Amino acid sequence: MRKAGGAGMAIKTVLFATAAAVALTGCSLFGGRADNATLQASRVQGGEVVAVNRYLWAASLDVLSFLPVVSADPFTGVIITGFGTPPGGSRAYKATVHVRDPALAARSLNLSLVTRSGPASPDTVRAVENAILTRARQLRVQDGRL
Repeated sequence: MRKAGGAGMAIKTVLFATAAAVALTGCSLFGGRADNATLQASRVQGGEVVAVNRYLWAASLDVLSFLPVVSADPFTGVIITGFGTPPGGSRAYKATVHVRDPALAARSLNLSLVTRSGPASPDTVRAVENAILTRARQLRVQDGRL
């Protein structure tokens, strides 16, 4: 005897989530208003939509442009860099950035900085976070979608 639901229910759930995501993203294609200004990329992962703020994403790449990008996934919002030295600096840094939310807010940004000798100072991390947030706001103003 089979349990009610089972594999058939799981397939229906995945199909429903996919259809809902397509329908919601399709709204903006036919004149509806979607907040595309804040989304770099989105996809259905399990039963949730993963969204990344495009301004934070672009600002992170811009501010950390002196670091070589090892991996960048706009769907999950993760940027991993190799070691690099900032212009005029003497210490090499490596960064991992995670843009976790579609909002243009400090809570959406998670930054990890390390040097060859260990974690970077909290003041340095805070300064880079502030530079990324400032650049993201500038990009949004330039985009004209306020």
